[in-house]
Amino acid sequence: MQNLTQDGQNLVNSLSRRYNLSFDAVMHMLIAVNNGSGSMAQFNCPELGGGGQWMRGGMTMVGDMFNYGLKSTVDNLCNELANGLANMQVFMPLPKGSKSSNQWWPGDLGQPFSSGAQNSTRYAIFPNRLAVEVNGNVTVYDTLDNNIGGISQQQGGNSSLTFSSQYGTIPVNTLPIVSGAGSNNSNTSNQSSQQNLTPQNNFVAAPAPMAFTQAPAMQTPQNLTNTASVDEVIQLIEKLAKLRDMGAISDNEYNSKKTDLLNRI
Repeated sequence: MQNLTQDGQNLVNSLSRRYNLSFDAVMHMLIAVNNGSGSMAQFNCPELGGGGQWMRGGMTMVGDMFNYGLKSTVDNLCNELANGLANMQVFMPLPKGSKSSNQWWPGDLGQPFSSGAQNSTRYAIFPNRLAVEVNGNVTVYDTLDNNIGGISQQQGGNSSLTFSSQYGTIPVNTLPIVSGAGSNNSNTSNQSSQQNLTPQNNFVAAPAPMAFTQAPAMQTPQNLTNTASVDEVIQLIEKLAKLRDMGAISDNEYNSKKTDLLNRI
């Protein structure tokens, strides 16, 4: 846990007394607000109803959704913690790029134009780069030609981290890795990314036309003599008609064989 300055200690002790919460509960919320850059927090604190989320000037959610007093407590506490983080040195300074530093990304990336945190994940967006920290491990991705508009995460870890761009919603782990975990697999990731950016056809492809082999022309039985019975001829004509209807023989072939058979009666 990152060490508090004297001002930080005083802030946590003061809020603990005023909100009738333990030191650890206030500290948990302080870290959550700090991870959210002072504008949001995702937390799981038993003294505050378990899991919840706070957004500055926006929505506050707690486990007991109809407990408006608890919502008010969380909102007020998080606002005071955010103000404290903005106006005083709450934590002892750490080297840039270290896991617990507010600037946790590699220093050569400069300053991001957007950053945030969700659950155990932090992210920072730079020109052509996206830095993601998951459980203290930082990975830098090449954003290619994506214009990243936002990052979102569902429960389930880094594999559920996605971003929105002009191509739609894309999983972060399809981007080429510049540095960090799996950087040796950047070529594979690049290929995967290009595959994911390929427009997808959501329609079922029409079945390929079935190859049809024309049946050989029906041979007139060699043993059919000129004295063939009418019934036999009629049966053969019926069979010829079925072959014509199936497309096995043409109309001309049908008419020719029919005439030949009728001439044998």
